[in-house]
Amino acid sequence: MSRAPRPHYPPPVLVTTTDDLEAVSRRLRAGEFVTVDTEFIRERTYWPELCVVQLAGDDEVALIDALAPGLDLAPLGELLADPAVVKVFHAARQDIEIFVLKFGDVPRPLFDTQVAAMVAGFGDQVGYEALVGGLTGGSIDKAHRFSDWAVRPLSPAQVAYAAADVTYLREIYRKLCARLQEDDRLAWVAEEMAVLTGPATYRVDPEAMWQRLRTRSTSRRYLGMLRALAAWREREAQRVNIPRQRVVRDEILLELAATAPATTEALARTRGLSRGFVEGAMGEALLAVVAAAKLEPPDALPEAPEERPGPRPSPALVALLKVLLATKCEQNHVAARLVASSDDLERLAVEAAPDVPALHGWRRRVFGEDALALCQGRIALGVDGRQVRLVSVPGD
Repeated sequence: MSRAPRPHYPPPVLVTTTDDLEAVSRRLRAGEFVTVDTEFIRERTYWPELCVVQLAGDDEVALIDALAPGLDLAPLGELLADPAVVKVFHAARQDIEIFVLKFGDVPRPLFDTQVAAMVAGFGDQVGYEALVGGLTGGSIDKAHRFSDWAVRPLSPAQVAYAAADVTYLREIYRKLCARLQEDDRLAWVAEEMAVLTGPATYRVDPEAMWQRLRTRSTSRRYLGMLRALAAWREREAQRVNIPRQRVVRDEILLELAATAPATTEALARTRGLSRGFVEGAMGEALLAVVAAAKLEPPDALPEAPEERPGPRPSPALVALLKVLLATKCEQNHVAARLVASSDDLERLAVEAAPDVPALHGWRRRVFGEDALALCQGRIALGVDGRQVRLVSVPGD
């Protein structure tokens, strides 16, 4: 079957002045949606450095040079906050983080085509190139994915690459919406967008960073030291604007929490710390953090993460639930990752009616009800030819 010819769009416009940005934003706010993407660099910094913002409406594509001298991005912020215009992204988290930092809030209303594609049955975390090929018949040259977007002027190839991301996104958005509406699944996507639109999703709490570190110790004193050191590292990385691993690497932070050095000499014995670090301002600040953490009262120390009480789940039952999940998602053309997590399955295997996402909303209809029935022995799994099917189990 031949594809309909792709619509012709005018060439992208490079925006470098506030007046031009105001004009572009005003025109785009008259449409129903705008597709959005960003190019940024972050390898050497804690905070992402926004370099280019790509926007596309029905009739135009604009590339905003975020590094242009004197450019005020306020009109962009007004566009992203306009409740009458849907902001369409693909894999939106990193882009949204940048806009939360710039403008203090998440663009709303929001539509993420990666999430929508998972709901529409395109698999787990489908890539943008795959959607471009599958829904538009186009292709994207990713040779400039790792360009240095801070170098000016932008090359014609960079401009073409950046524009392609939001140009194809218009067609993808329209086709996904049509498919989701036909399958009555637009509400499913709206539920997922609620998670992405919470500003707290994009804000880092230094006091909680210790929970991301892998540690086997359950000593509350050790965990309190680790919490203090991880929070200090996060704030220092933010202050100096360098990646946290360049302040102190994870493995060194874990060792410092265990040894709790009290002097410069003790700190110098920590493998991986340079003499300049130990004897400089950072070394002095780190020793002060250790000293303060030692004085924390016992009732202020963090609790060790507790294992879930009760019996361990049966590996065999969890395996059956995984098969059921794959079967139901195959039948309903939806990504399994979106329906139930490993934790959901383990809790379903040991609890009668756990409060997990898999038992709420559309997930319950797709998978949760059958999962409960399987755990209660009311259905079984069988094979019909090459397909897994559900078999009712007669009652006593």
